[in-house]
Amino acid sequence: QVQLHESGGGLVQAGDSLRLSCAASGRSFDTYSVAWFRQAPGKERDFVAGINYSGSSTSYAGSAEGRFTVSRDAAENTVYLQMNKVEPEDTAIYYCAADRWESIPTTGTSYHYWGQGTRVTVSS
Repeated sequence: QVQLHESGGGLVQAGDSLRLSCAASGRSFDTYSVAWFRQAPGKERDFVAGINYSGSSTSYAGSAEGRFTVSRDAAENTVYLQMNKVEPEDTAIYYCAADRWESIPTTGTSYHYWGQGTRVTVSS
């Protein structure tokens, strides 16, 4: 059993940077691929970025490519999402999800473990 806890959300201005953290507890994280999803008000949950279990491979949605970076720290049992040059369109609740995959699935139904989410609000 893996418990996930996101943190780092908040209110920022367009163009600012923000780093989200997804800390795992319960068991070692190092066999799990982890993805970040977000859900804006009135919209469906969308894939943002993901990293495979070893950290050797990452995947990004088009909206995140070039602005966001996903990384993991095995020693800290934590996955990060560095968000640079944020835009009002990035406003959403951000969730991390994990499961035992060698790849990085981009669909939410592929992940069994989810955090409670952290809210990011970007003002213009």
